[in-house]
Amino acid sequence: MDAALVQSLKLAVVEATGLSKDALHVHVGLLVYVGTAILVRRPLQSATPWMAVLLVALLGEAIDLRSDLAETGYLRWGASFHDLINTLFWPTVLLVGLRFGRGLLEPRR
Repeated sequence: MDAALVQSLKLAVVEATGLSKDALHVHVGLLVYVGTAILVRRPLQSATPWMAVLLVALLGEAIDLRSDLAETGYLRWGASFHDLINTLFWPTVLLVGLRFGRGLLEPRR
């Protein structure tokens, strides 16, 4: 896929929604996480939805890094790491909480 086209689409979404790029990463992460769970009929505590978020985030950052290299002549690793954290944070919290948090919200007997 053409990196310039992807960047244009991302900027169009930012402009259309009025959201920041960071907020979009958070929303995309959650949308992919929940959407994958629904599509493949796996529970949210399954690793499958989280892995889908990881794959989408890594593919997106690969495109961003390629674009950075073409436009600036160097790779912006810090920005990519920041985007990965934003995309994976809430899906990771949900996965860990659903897998290991049983009983945390239940009243003690």
